[in-house]
Amino acid sequence: MLLQVSSVTKSYGVNVVLSNISMQVQERERIGLVGVNGAGKSTLLKIIAGEMSADSGAIHKAKETKIGYLAQNSGLQSSRTIEAEMRAVFSHLIEAEQELRELEVKIADPALHEDEKRYADTLDKYAKRSDWYREQGGFEINTRINSVLHGMGFGSFPPDTLISTLSGGQKTRLALARILLQAPELLMLDEPTNYLDIETLTWLESYLRGYSGAILVVSHDRYFLDALAQTIIEIERHTSKRYTGNYSRYMELKAAEYEINMKQFEKQQDEISRMEQFVQRNLVRASTTKRAQSRRKALDKMDRLDKPQGDLKKAHFTFEIERQTGKDVLAVNDVSVTFSGKDSPIFQNVSFQLTRGETVALIGPNGIGKSTLLKVIVGQNEPTTGSIRFGTHVKLGYYDQEQTRLNGQNTVLEEVWGSYAHMEEARIRTVLGNFLFSGEDVLKRISSLSGGEKARVSLAKLMLASANVLILDEPTNHLDLFSKEVLEAALLDYEGTLLFISHDRYFLNKMAERIVELKPSGTDHFLGNYDEMIEKKNEIEEARLEALSKQASNSKSAAVSDNSPVSSYEADKQAKREERAKQRKLEQLEQEIASLEEQITELEEQLADPAIFNDYIRIQEIQAAIEARKTTLSTAYEEWEQYM
Repeated sequence: MLLQVSSVTKSYGVNVVLSNISMQVQERERIGLVGVNGAGKSTLLKIIAGEMSADSGAIHKAKETKIGYLAQNSGLQSSRTIEAEMRAVFSHLIEAEQELRELEVKIADPALHEDEKRYADTLDKYAKRSDWYREQGGFEINTRINSVLHGMGFGSFPPDTLISTLSGGQKTRLALARILLQAPELLMLDEPTNYLDIETLTWLESYLRGYSGAILVVSHDRYFLDALAQTIIEIERHTSKRYTGNYSRYMELKAAEYEINMKQFEKQQDEISRMEQFVQRNLVRASTTKRAQSRRKALDKMDRLDKPQGDLKKAHFTFEIERQTGKDVLAVNDVSVTFSGKDSPIFQNVSFQLTRGETVALIGPNGIGKSTLLKVIVGQNEPTTGSIRFGTHVKLGYYDQEQTRLNGQNTVLEEVWGSYAHMEEARIRTVLGNFLFSGEDVLKRISSLSGGEKARVSLAKLMLASANVLILDEPTNHLDLFSKEVLEAALLDYEGTLLFISHDRYFLNKMAERIVELKPSGTDHFLGNYDEMIEKKNEIEEARLEALSKQASNSKSAAVSDNSPVSSYEADKQAKREERAKQRKLEQLEQEIASLEEQITELEEQLADPAIFNDYIRIQEIQAAIEARKTTLSTAYEEWEQYM
């Protein structure tokens, strides 16, 4: 066990945030921490990291456990270059490398050879230091840095780029890159998928799945949680609950748990009702008084179940339209955009169409110009070349991910009512109530709202627009998991036409009927959702590789006839080499399987030792070791079967 949180409580004044929170983190465990915005997830991570104190409770961690914590949107602030900042992570190894170089100079000095003892001591010191340097990964420093920087989208950046010149989103990604290189035993990440495009997200998932330490991550990205998490800890109504499995499994377990608890509650309520009726009917009758009194005592002693509380209150809204558009909604023809002062366009040759009722996703890497294209479509920017043409009866509704259309000085009520002044205040308040702004909440200033609250204000304004064409730029950003589900339900029921940008792959899978991928040279088009697009891309890539393979094979056949003795001899030699390699791999796997089975047997015998029956920590360690070896054994067997 790396970490134990015991009965942690935290309040801000009279507002309780966390109440009696307890949890454990085991070695290599992947935990997703979920809950609505404001549930206390970030507060809990700060308490664990030591950046905030709890009102009560305790945090216990193993002495050797190093914790790495990356707060939400915490950009890297540094005056160094990218290369210097990343290499600083390995300062202890760089110092050891310098020490080795100095020892090499001494060893090469003829004067040292004359003193046999000093020479032998220096050689011994060099050997030990060299072994330590190799074991600590000293020879892989540059490889690790380049791999992580490339994965996090900095592969094309010059190493001497000053960090101070990067954007906020780039600094956040670089902070994540640095903490990955530090490789702490417990990695705590608060919304690490913010500012990441799909390509970087996919790389991060793969990297974290192979991470050697444990991971505790707060995320509203359901696809990410499904791919990474083995355990979900939910914080709801100030308390925590643990579920085994990924996010989808957690949703299933939670729904089943609620159903079981409700049935038990209803069953007990029926029993209570029957007993109370019996008491009322029989208490005054002499012949049944004793039985009635007995039932009443049983009622008094009964441990009554609380009614299951079910889900928290969710936002509730629908997008309605006043009238339908014509069949042809939007035609984007050969559009390009060049920023002022730049020689080359950010994108060009962009063409696509929307027809009535379609739901189309616009995707592409960060910086490709997706938001710029949407602004061109809605008329906020002008294209450098090309044309934008709308069909008949189009009424546009636009959602800006940066919330620049909100006035920070307005209250929530003023912001929405100001856009729809013809509506009665009661109607506006009802709509805001549907978006979870009730009572005094409507008098909050826009500038004081969280990202999720601002998103709900923008969605409230969008709902009232009754637009028949919605243009949405990252609509799920800042929304918690539950609000995302409400938005999806509203958009699935929407009868208009929808064009949206998103990096949320779960949202893309659920919503997209067609995908337009934006590239500098134009667009690629795919029917279906995100997973179907990936499948199609893989098919195209396999076909390309197969064509290259055939081309190479044909070229080889042209150079050497298949019937020639040389060709036959080479083919026979290659076959024998492959057979020998196969036999060696089989022998290695069989040795590995035998060794693992022996280790598992020994560990299971240790569990049966009476001397450790009361040593809970040692039992946990042995059980974890057994599970780890069984997992490795299963993989080895699968690989062995492939070679048989």
